[in-house]
Order: sequence, then structure tokens, then C-alpha cells
Amino acid sequence: MKKIVILGCENSHANMFLDFMKANDKYSDVEVIGVFSEDSEVAKKFADHYGVPNMNSYDEAVGKVDGIIVTARHGANHYKYAKPYIESGVPMFIDKPVTVNGDEAVEFMRECKKAGVRLTGGSCAVYADIVKQLKSEHENAVDGKTIGGFVRAPLNMHNPWGGFYFYTDHLISIMGAIFGKYPKSVKAFVNDNKTNVIVRYNDFDINTLFFEGNAWTYYAMRVAEQGVKLHEVPVVSDDLYCFKTEFDEFYRILSGGEQAVSYKDFIATVFILDAINESIETGKEVAVKEFEV
Repeated sequence: MKKIVILGCENSHANMFLDFMKANDKYSDVEVIGVFSEDSEVAKKFADHYGVPNMNSYDEAVGKVDGIIVTARHGANHYKYAKPYIESGVPMFIDKPVTVNGDEAVEFMRECKKAGVRLTGGSCAVYADIVKQLKSEHENAVDGKTIGGFVRAPLNMHNPWGGFYFYTDHLISIMGAIFGKYPKSVKAFVNDNKTNVIVRYNDFDINTLFFEGNAWTYYAMRVAEQGVKLHEVPVVSDDLYCFKTEFDEFYRILSGGEQAVSYKDFIATVFILDAINESIETGKEVAVKEFEV
């Protein structure tokens, strides 16, 4: 039996993951031995509903588990919750954003790399079939080279869970999966409840639009030399495909599978978010910081 804990149960991921485990015999060898949230009322309701123990602290299961799921609503808690478990080397699911600070993200990944921790997580949006299709078309220059693109996703600036960082990882993850994780610079333009960001790559620019509203509306477009393709990205579909796929990826590494992405790629979105946040605050074009893990 593979024993795990869920650290942070304030968002829908925790509920979904427990529901997936209950509904699918494939995961019958996984036991959730505890759940923790700094919101004790939320944790109690969650624990009572699913019949799992309510933990008094996020680190009380160190040395007792085979893996952890970190789904705290505030990204600033992700590294804090995971840190006590790193030395044991257990695989981890880390929700988006991995952190809300680039320097902390590098420290996190260096510790995981040293301990051999296998990681998965981030935005589930990257598992959407249309994102994979557009990525393939970009890499294979279908209809010619990419000359531009567009990604739209929701924004929630005014919240107690990291402000700008709370929701924006979805858009940046979609963009990075399709066009590349390492753009050169960003320039943000705020207009009422809309934030447009021009993201500059080596030989093309991507226009991104964050909109405060329509919480589950996502679009992606690739502009090629001989064609334009705009698609809705069904992050939340009736069959919850993206969420099921990201949980299945955690189950895969929990069962001994190799990590699918590099430690560097795993945190690349954090540095793009840092640059966009700075551009929003200063009104200037901001270079995306280069880093190594």
C-alpha cells in the first residue's frame, strides 16, 4: 500500500483527487493517511467527508509516507509544506504556481534534485489535447514557421492567495507548452479588468490576454506563415480529462516512474510570472531572468 498525505485542501484539486481514488480501482493501492490545511475548518470538513485523519501540522507525516500532494491555495505555502519531506526523497505533486518567488523556486528544485525527489504538478492545462496539437504544429512548422500567437485565460488579481500569482500560471503554462518555456522579455498593458502582455521570443511575439471574468474560459492560437488556428482549450471538460491526467501522472511517479520534465523546466513559469508582475507594477518591458538549477 502506498501511503500519501494531502497538504492544503482548500481548492478543488484535493476533492477531485480523492474522488478519483474512490472511483477507480486502479488506485486501490493508494491510502491517504492524512490531510492538512491552515484553515482548520476546511480541513475538518474535508477529513470528515472523506474519512481521512486531520493532521495537526503539515510535517507530522515525515518518514511515514511514500509520497505527498501539495495543493495549498496559496503558492507561498508549497515549498514550506514540501520542504520537511525532501530529504526522504518521496515523489511529490506540487500544484501551480510551484512558488511565488523565483529565487525560492531555484532553492526548492536544487534541494529536490540533490535528494532525488521526483516531481509532477503545475497547471493541468498542459494536458489538453489541443495544447499538445498546437505544440506539435509549432515544433514541426505546420503551415510554415510560427510568426505569432495568442493565449487567453482568466485573471484574479484581488485575492488573499498571492494576488497576481494565484491564477495566472494556467495561461503561462499553456503558452510555454506550445511556444517554449523560455521567452526573452514581457511587456504588460493594464486596461480596466484586462491585462494584455506581449511576450517576446527570439523570432516571434505572443499576445496574451488575462481577463477578470469567465473563470474557465481559455483559448490558444498559433499564427503560422500560411495559416491561423484558434482553439478553445477545454481545461474543465465534462470528463475532467486534464485533472485526471495530472493525477495519473502523480500515480505514475508514485509507482516508480521517472520524472517527465527537468527540474529547470518545472519552475520556468515562475520566472515569467515574476517578469510580468514587475512589468505591471513598473509599466516597463522586463527581461525574463535566466537561471540554472
